[in-house]
Amino acid sequence: MAVEKIGESYRCSVCGNEVIVMKVGGGTLVCCGKNMDKIEG
Repeated sequence: MAVEKIGESYRCSVCGNEVIVMKVGGGTLVCCGKNMDKIEG
C-alpha cells in the first residue's frame, strides 16, 4: 500500500513494528520483507 499522507499509521504483520508517517516520499513501507499494513483509526 502506497503512503499517501502525513499522520498515517502502519504495522508490520510479522514483528508488530509500528510507524507514523512524518514525511511523504512515495513508495511503500516494508518491514521483515513484507509490505506493512495500514492501521485504520
